[in-house]
Amino acid sequence: MKNYHISVFPTSLLLKVLFWVLFVSYSTQGNCQLEASKWFFGNNAGIDFKGNSPVAFTGSKMATTEGCASISDKTGALLFYTDGITVWNRMHERMPNGQGLYGDPSSTQSGVVVPLPGSGTKYYLFTIDAEAGNHGFCYSIVDMSLNSGLGDVTLKNEPIKTPCTEKITAIK
Repeated sequence: MKNYHISVFPTSLLLKVLFWVLFVSYSTQGNCQLEASKWFFGNNAGIDFKGNSPVAFTGSKMATTEGCASISDKTGALLFYTDGITVWNRMHERMPNGQGLYGDPSSTQSGVVVPLPGSGTKYYLFTIDAEAGNHGFCYSIVDMSLNSGLGDVTLKNEPIKTPCTEKITAIK
């Protein structure tokens, strides 16, 4: 006859574990950050990932075959998007001072947007020229508190490094 050892999880401990698993699951869902929920790319195209399944849409002013970037607020509402050369606000209008950025239409990732640490309204917009191009890697600053909340490019094309390759990315 085999001896079996049976462990019994105390009911009170089981309930506590279950409570914390559910609490963590629901609290992380409720506090999701949706800054990357809207993607703009290609010829006037986009995808909204805010709901249960992705939804395609059209209407952006951007037409590009390569690098682009967009950013939304923490609720998933669009703030702005860029092809690395022009910046458009949520109304699909060019931002003041938002033309002539040093991204390049042939760069694989001509623009990357990163929130400026410590600010709830300012964003770094990093751009990169074509490989070994004259402008290299630069940054601009977008301030969403300006232009009645539609944003304005307040600092533009500040050089970081040249020459460089045409590949950039950012992670949190």
